[in-house]
Amino acid sequence: MRTLTRIAILGSALYIAAGATAGPVTERIAQRHLVRCAAVERPGLFTRSAVGPHGLYVDLCRAVAAAVLGDPDRIEFHLYESARDFDAIRSKNDDLFFLSGSEIHQNHLEGVILAGPAVYIESESVLVPATSAARDLPQLAGEDICFLIGSAAERGLEAYFAEHKVSFIRHAYSEDGEMNDAYQVQQCHALAGERTTLASSAAARAQLSSRILPSALIEFPIIAATSTEDGPWAAIVHWTILTLLAADRPGTAWSAGGKNALPIQAAELGLAGDWQKRVLEATGSYSSIYERNLGAGSPLKLDAGPNANRIESGILIAPFIE
Repeated sequence: MRTLTRIAILGSALYIAAGATAGPVTERIAQRHLVRCAAVERPGLFTRSAVGPHGLYVDLCRAVAAAVLGDPDRIEFHLYESARDFDAIRSKNDDLFFLSGSEIHQNHLEGVILAGPAVYIESESVLVPATSAARDLPQLAGEDICFLIGSAAERGLEAYFAEHKVSFIRHAYSEDGEMNDAYQVQQCHALAGERTTLASSAAARAQLSSRILPSALIEFPIIAATSTEDGPWAAIVHWTILTLLAADRPGTAWSAGGKNALPIQAAELGLAGDWQKRVLEATGSYSSIYERNLGAGSPLKLDAGPNANRIESGILIAPFIE
């Protein structure tokens, strides 16, 4: 069943500029005074709790609501758990989706979405005990490694060890709980899975202090996607995320930094003159969002790695006035 998580809605005036040409998605958002976002649950990216949804995706959804409605709290966030849930994209119930390539392909969404910017680089990685002698993947040759049957982690393990012409001992499981329990009692000496999930497991299971090996088996982007029916709405989402990324640029002698790195005046999209200021006041820059949801300010304590700005040796970058 499709699960709905809703953030408290506060009264606010419609923020879309009068006279702007709005597409069908933007019109629906204006009529309901609400932006609907959706994703598969991932620790630090989108998780649910008694106080509501939280995570990097949720903050990005709030940033878009601040841009288009002037109020970051006017959002709903939906959880996609099964193939049926993804039908909400085709039925136009949701406005903004955070999707991996596999989720797009497996649910045949290629023809109904506009692929937007990458918002997070996830990876299939390996967790080992803090006391393990392994400092990186090559030192796991001959070791027992747990993974879920049919997962991307399994495919990544097989490809990596085949490429390096070394072997490992396979411990395949069909359920997360059983696999994690086996790792905790060291029936396997390493655990493969998505980096965010491994970090969450390490943070929650303190009886076995663990660390994630630095090299990834697979790295893949998660993108912000919108419906093909509304190009202006896709542009609003894209410019909002690029605003968050550009805000992390430092000023130099030859280019502006911070909120002035990428000033966007887009009255044609219905955006008010101070929309970027409101977005950054609502959520902070991308690095701020990352730090509180996945980085040092969160239980996961994940280094930004590829999710750092290009100026910090990451791979995320936005255009700026050069």
